[in-house]
Amino acid sequence: MGTRDEVLLIQEAKRECRGTWYLPAGRMEPGETIVEAMRREVKEEAGLLCDPVTLLSVEERGPAWIRFVFLARPTGGTLKTSKEADAESLQAGWYPRLSLPSPLRARDVLYVVELAAQYLQQASHPLVLPQELPCSLVCQRLVATFTSVQTVWVLVGTMGVPHLPITACGFTPMEQRGGIKVAILRLLQECLTLHNLAIETKGLLGLQHLGKDNIDGICMNVLVTVAFRNPGIEDEPPKVRGENYFWWKVMEEDLQKQLLQRLQDSSVVPVSR
Repeated sequence: MGTRDEVLLIQEAKRECRGTWYLPAGRMEPGETIVEAMRREVKEEAGLLCDPVTLLSVEERGPAWIRFVFLARPTGGTLKTSKEADAESLQAGWYPRLSLPSPLRARDVLYVVELAAQYLQQASHPLVLPQELPCSLVCQRLVATFTSVQTVWVLVGTMGVPHLPITACGFTPMEQRGGIKVAILRLLQECLTLHNLAIETKGLLGLQHLGKDNIDGICMNVLVTVAFRNPGIEDEPPKVRGENYFWWKVMEEDLQKQLLQRLQDSSVVPVSR
């Protein structure tokens, strides 16, 4: 987005949507980081150089389709004109947020633009950018929490060194369709009795991806809340079955404060389908 509440849009050149307007977007190429792919797409489609400000949202339809939405600032380059039309786009332009050109390729542009405007007005989560660390799978690292009277517990795995639980989507059609929430429920079902619990996936605290040396997995740090369906009855976390997990009571005051703040404000990168 620009400094005058303007949005960068490109006019599509692809046959199936030629002439419509959309945000700069595209697929990642082998060997790219997420940010490198974002910068390349903006340069190819709009002619501009840019820097990411923050990850704004994540959309997913299982591990085979994940879209990362960035808020970014232009840093240079020259806006692509109709004389420079090619297979990437016909042209690009800056448009007032409340007066976008038509026809739009899809109305999801409106949601994303509004999300960006709201973030610029009042940030809903801290600045988050992908950490360039290798990961071999598309998986989720869970920060599964239970809270009671300003106290926080976090679910911890015991296999090897104590760690935050990690889960990945399976290959069944249900898990492929259900995405990360199904994988999260599967893991929690291993150690908790879920029928009397309310599980909520709040969003992302961060993610890691490298994309180099044929290691193209993504690990998303997902904040999850576990609560009893009848609040007020219990002030201790639900009992854990087996020996592979336990509830760790957060005693460090600053960490406890940060977790409570994130939970109360839903201060996470939203995940949608």
